[in-house]
Amino acid sequence: MPTTLTAFADVTTSDSALRRFLHGLPGVDAVGLEARAASLGTRSIKTTAKAFAIDLAISMIDLTTLEGADTPGKVRALSAKAVNPDPTDRTTPMTAAVCVYPDMVATAKAALNGADVKVASVATAFPAGRAALPVKLADTRDAVAAGADEIDMVIDRGAFLAGRYLETYELIKAVKEACARPDGSSARLKVIFETGELSTYDNIRRASWIGMLAGADFIKTSTGKVGVNATPANTLLMLEAVRDFKAQTGIQIGVKPAGGIRTTKDAIKFLVLVNETVGEDWLSNTWFRFGASSLLNDLLMQRQKLSTGRYSGPDYVTVD
Repeated sequence: MPTTLTAFADVTTSDSALRRFLHGLPGVDAVGLEARAASLGTRSIKTTAKAFAIDLAISMIDLTTLEGADTPGKVRALSAKAVNPDPTDRTTPMTAAVCVYPDMVATAKAALNGADVKVASVATAFPAGRAALPVKLADTRDAVAAGADEIDMVIDRGAFLAGRYLETYELIKAVKEACARPDGSSARLKVIFETGELSTYDNIRRASWIGMLAGADFIKTSTGKVGVNATPANTLLMLEAVRDFKAQTGIQIGVKPAGGIRTTKDAIKFLVLVNETVGEDWLSNTWFRFGASSLLNDLLMQRQKLSTGRYSGPDYVTVD
């Protein structure tokens, strides 16, 4: 299938055209969406399949520290854990990425020392996104120049909720352009919607389409900094959006639920959502990620239990 956005060329020519398109999308059946997400969450995964799912989930984690108290030492320790999550078992997969603030990108890059772990950086005045466009673009360019492989940007929820859809689209497009490197390559762009602040499922669907039309490589639920972050229902809705987008354009977009995913049971529920909604094409860390900090330790404990037959407690994993 050719990969093209030609069919949507007229959609982003004006605010009114984009509004007509977004409000013409099918309305979300909230009850049906939540029921399907809950139903898929009851699937039982055992033994060999569970072991596979645990390793897959580990390989999909963006191991994250986004605190005002972050230090170079903490980032180096987190980077070491990303490369070697369980020092007692070298067969444990590496995580997909380490996610840090822009000023910690160079520290993470040096600590990873060429390992096959990406450095992701939040940008665009994370987490609120309340800054002028030049500031947001400078934030992005600084992170890319420091070596970020991926940028996790936040949309201006105020602009979106006020109905300024084209402004939201143009912000994402501008940040995507700011991800470019001098050698012609580009950092991958994850667009965070902060779904807990968007109020309705219809808004999440509209935000998903704005992000995809503007050039997002991933669409991401949340910053992890508000009360409601990733849920099975809002992630299912975003998976349906990337499925429909690929069907119409041939372009594949990744999905990243973030915030509130803390246990192996939670992670496996999300993997079932992926498999049943978009299929095996998305079951890799190229197209699906978990934004998490505490999730990795629970996955490691469950992995050790499957391997040894004994319960592994928190004392058997490193403290982040």
